[in-house]
Amino acid sequence: MRVLQVMAGAECGGAETMYADGVLALAGAGTDQLLLTRPSRLRDSLWVRHGLAVRHASFPRPWMGRSTRKAIRQAIADFKPDLCHYWMARAASYAAADSGIPNIGWFGAPSPLDYYRHCQFFIGLTQELVRHIVAGGARPEAAVCIHPFADLPAGPPADRAALDTPAGVPVLLSLSRLHWHKAIDVLLRAMPQLPEAYLWIAGEGPAQKSLQALAASLGIEARVRWLGWRTDRGALLAASTLCVFPSRVEPFGNVMVEAWAAGVPLIAAAAQGPKAYCRHEFNGLLVEPDDVPGLAAAIRRCLAEPDLCRRLTENGRRCYETSFTKDVFVRDMTAFYRMVREAGGPGCASAGRSRACPGK
Repeated sequence: MRVLQVMAGAECGGAETMYADGVLALAGAGTDQLLLTRPSRLRDSLWVRHGLAVRHASFPRPWMGRSTRKAIRQAIADFKPDLCHYWMARAASYAAADSGIPNIGWFGAPSPLDYYRHCQFFIGLTQELVRHIVAGGARPEAAVCIHPFADLPAGPPADRAALDTPAGVPVLLSLSRLHWHKAIDVLLRAMPQLPEAYLWIAGEGPAQKSLQALAASLGIEARVRWLGWRTDRGALLAASTLCVFPSRVEPFGNVMVEAWAAGVPLIAAAAQGPKAYCRHEFNGLLVEPDDVPGLAAAIRRCLAEPDLCRRLTENGRRCYETSFTKDVFVRDMTAFYRMVREAGGPGCASAGRSRACPGK
């Protein structure tokens, strides 16, 4: 199996992490891959370390992307893949038409299908996204749900002292891009009601300065640690007391799966993804989005009720082992790749799209 993996992501983010984890898992299972992506200070060394072939392209707005389209055509000509896998809407908007190679479009958010006009097969991160894809005009048999996974490396917990955090205090961990969608401002506003807790925020993004200003205005900056983008998520989770995931907008949220895998109690806002996969008081606590008092109350409850935390982590771990391991991901992705390879080939350009599909 030879797969051209195309990703036009940001320097860091949830979808970018899923992409990196996914191609590494597939490489470990024997899939021959060529990666075409933007240069990345975080990931280029990762590809080299794992022996993955990578080429770079800029992926500007499509009307400015002549060189990127040329790079994709050249990669197809040189690598001769069995299929091309385009991750997210920006990459899919560059999918090569009429190459004779089947194209897969990956959805991590409900983007318009017009961006995927040259894709014949589709992967949705959740069942809700698969319904979105089919409602947009894709044939049901050409769209599948394949969940991401958590594969946290074994190792010691992060050193609290190195992060200027006392040994005995509760630590709340946020693993998130710093963006309005992620509602880190809601978590910061809850902190004055949690005077004993410290907050670790692992992420980067456009809202960082405004969030830091908010922390200062709330008088909590002495208990907040801005860790930047981290690749040691397992170590941070192992050193934390609770994982808090307050997103306003969240199609899925791999942080849920990582908390379940690490055995850390999860508190999440009931955005679309967490509401679909997290059962309140079973494998996490759910609060309404933007509910500062509700979030603070849920955190206080977990800190005060060890039996509740034990139940949440045990059930979360079972959910992880059933549906969100690397083995499950590799099994499902390789099976879909085989189906696409058998169904695709010359003349496959209409295999996955109905006449009603936008852009068709």
